[in-house]
Amino acid sequence: QVQLVESGGGLVQPGGSLRLSCVASGFTFRSYGMSWYRQGPGKERELVAAISSAGGSTNYADSVKGRFTISRDNVKNTVLLQMNSLKAEDTAVYFCNVLIPGTTYWGQGTQVTVSS
Repeated sequence: QVQLVESGGGLVQPGGSLRLSCVASGFTFRSYGMSWYRQGPGKERELVAAISSAGGSTNYADSVKGRFTISRDNVKNTVLLQMNSLKAEDTAVYFCNVLIPGTTYWGQGTQVTVSS
């Protein structure tokens, strides 16, 4: 079955960096685009970044452009989210996502807290 396992979250000071990782299994990873979403306290889940199946195309939410970078390793079945210059408003649970025709899959999420 499809599994997405996120890691790398934690507590970081404003201006700091974190790298999130999502290891995927149970499907042909290299065939599907992948995404990162986040859900902050009292907010709806929102798309943060997405990457095409081969990694040649990416897109980002306006709020993270220039600070976050999404990448993938199709050998290790992993998608990464490098987050730099973190702000308090980046505090959220971050989820890995894949849409396989007919079904959307989510990981369990990893908490990112930006606070001094």
